[in-house]
Amino acid sequence: MVQIGTHRVLLDCGLADLSPLLEKGDYPPADMVLCTHAHADHARGLLSLHRHFPRLPIYASDATTQLLPLNWLEEPEIPAFGRALPWRSPIEVLPGLRVELFPAGHLPGAAAILLTEMDPTATRDRPLSLFYTGDFFLSNTRLVNGLPLEDVRGLKPDVLVVESSNGLTRLPRRRQQENQLAELIYRAIAHRHSVLLPTPTLGLGQELLMLLRSHHHFTGRDIDIWVDPIVAAGCDAYLSLLPHLPSSVQNFARHQPLFWDERVRPHVRRLSADAPAPVWDESHPAIVLIHRSADLAPYLQASNFPWLLLLSQESNAEPADLPEEQMTPAVQAALASGHLTVDTYLLSDHCDGSNTAQLIHNLRPQHVVFVHGTEGDRAELANLEELQNRYQLHIPGNGQRVELPVGDAFIQPAPPDTRYIGEWNEADEGISLQLPETLRADPRWEQLADTGIIEARWQGDELVIRGMAQRELAQSIEHPLDLERECCQNCQFCRNHRCRNPASPLHGFRVSPEGYCPAFEAIAPPPTDITEAE
Repeated sequence: MVQIGTHRVLLDCGLADLSPLLEKGDYPPADMVLCTHAHADHARGLLSLHRHFPRLPIYASDATTQLLPLNWLEEPEIPAFGRALPWRSPIEVLPGLRVELFPAGHLPGAAAILLTEMDPTATRDRPLSLFYTGDFFLSNTRLVNGLPLEDVRGLKPDVLVVESSNGLTRLPRRRQQENQLAELIYRAIAHRHSVLLPTPTLGLGQELLMLLRSHHHFTGRDIDIWVDPIVAAGCDAYLSLLPHLPSSVQNFARHQPLFWDERVRPHVRRLSADAPAPVWDESHPAIVLIHRSADLAPYLQASNFPWLLLLSQESNAEPADLPEEQMTPAVQAALASGHLTVDTYLLSDHCDGSNTAQLIHNLRPQHVVFVHGTEGDRAELANLEELQNRYQLHIPGNGQRVELPVGDAFIQPAPPDTRYIGEWNEADEGISLQLPETLRADPRWEQLADTGIIEARWQGDELVIRGMAQRELAQSIEHPLDLERECCQNCQFCRNHRCRNPASPLHGFRVSPEGYCPAFEAIAPPPTDITEAE
């Protein structure tokens, strides 16, 4: 919620529970709502908000207004409530308040928003301005062009509200991520594994289909790609948005169908919503895109081929796990028997730390408010010296009101302190590390101290310490360390259960502890750096 001048503006509404917005009873919580894009975490509350306050104006880009209904596929009828705004055209939507949309990348129709408020009483010598990114991405993807920096360079808004989903994480280039994923799927098919790819309704599923249809590993190959009804609804919505998609995609669509194709290989087909279990040709493995909340059991039972389940993760630092609600007895049995293997891949559509800083430097705001990330992600960005020296940085918590005075004086609030001074204690039984009690207040502590076991390794002259998760610990117990055996667990290139040796045929893949390849190189000296955290 933003109050700019005399106007109250709600930026996105991803709330599943609207009670925080209904405290005033019959009075709407804002003068208008601006929706950046159609993903559920930014839009799922809009329909309920419209039903409570039918006269409350809700604005978005043209493409977003067409995609919004996909958030409520279970609804029998959805009223048309979104009002479309054009690109790069300042529109006075309320008296004295102008709104201008800029393409933000990330998803078709996704917009970054510039709000400009003119003082009707002329008591100020210049207008107030706020720039809100929503989710944004500077790089081009298969179906969306990235945010064009040249359009927003030098805007100098008073306030920038910027998403910081990836913190300071440095991510590989998008094409490199795509090639790594294509290689992972290609190897699975070559080893006679079918592949399951859970995705949301919009965005990732359609990107994966375009990748599979156009990547050299798959073009012309006799592979069937199946899409479940919910993800297929998102594909159909994209087809109606063809004029909004990049020119390269429009050219592709002139020569062959964008998604559904029975003529050009690989074939892309729909799964029936009425069939009790998927049915397809059992002579070769298949690639199946399902909704991320779908029951996995029917797919596991529908094929004699072993399955590789690939879960998307947003950054390399945060491995994805199968949700508890999907860990049914059938899934657990498939995992135990080896019929199902779970792995992760990275196909980010959010900017990493360097690109976030690049956008900030191009906009040159006075205030920067970091949102849409963990407290640790936002604190990392707020601790960047290159940002602290130029901008007033804010990382507010939920429900916290932030005053953003506009003026010429630069008063930088003190950055959050994320460094902790401790001391080593050496004894005959080992080395202990004592850190201050204040470390527990950091939300990242619970993740580090989850099992009470830490792993330490040298990175140059620095010792890096990380916590070991329950799953890693279970695997370590299941496969006790045998220092004499030539296996992946004892190889110096095995990091976090993945091979990091460029000379190995397993490079980049998740490996089992007992695995082996000719590029094996033993750890020397034997590791003694796993200790119990105090």
